[in-house]
Amino acid sequence: MSITWNTRAETPADADTVRDITRQAFGRQFEVDFLDALRSDPIANLPGLSLVATTPDDRPVAYALLTRAHVGDTPILSLGPVAALPAYQRQGAGSAAVIAALDTARDRDEQTVIVLGHDTYYPRFGFRQATEFGIHHPQYDGPNLMALALGDQRPPTGDLTYPVTA
Repeated sequence: MSITWNTRAETPADADTVRDITRQAFGRQFEVDFLDALRSDPIANLPGLSLVATTPDDRPVAYALLTRAHVGDTPILSLGPVAALPAYQRQGAGSAAVIAALDTARDRDEQTVIVLGHDTYYPRFGFRQATEFGIHHPQYDGPNLMALALGDQRPPTGDLTYPVTA
């Protein structure tokens, strides 16, 4: 049986739920603290770019967060954290949130998204190894660093910087 997930922008009322989803999905506080740091950073935080997947009664069970990063001087988006409650993992809730986030970014004419994540999960959304585009992380250029062009333009080339580091 396939589940069709509702998605929407996260609201202020969802903040504690999203923090709880993060804690349960990752099993530790580190990612929750990172989430909080991203939300409180005036450069990284972009209102409307945290998308949740919900149950039919509008309870968030997964989310995907996009924040501002840069390749050289060019602004891009960074995807993550992405998380789903353990009971809803492998049911498409996280994927629905990612797709909604990427669609919202396209609607806002954003051009590039970077993700540091599972190299077997994110290619399904079109992500490819960032080094193929000439994007480099100062500390990590492995297969888990991936980029996605949202429009017709090729992603920028250069060093990746984040306003907030994990």
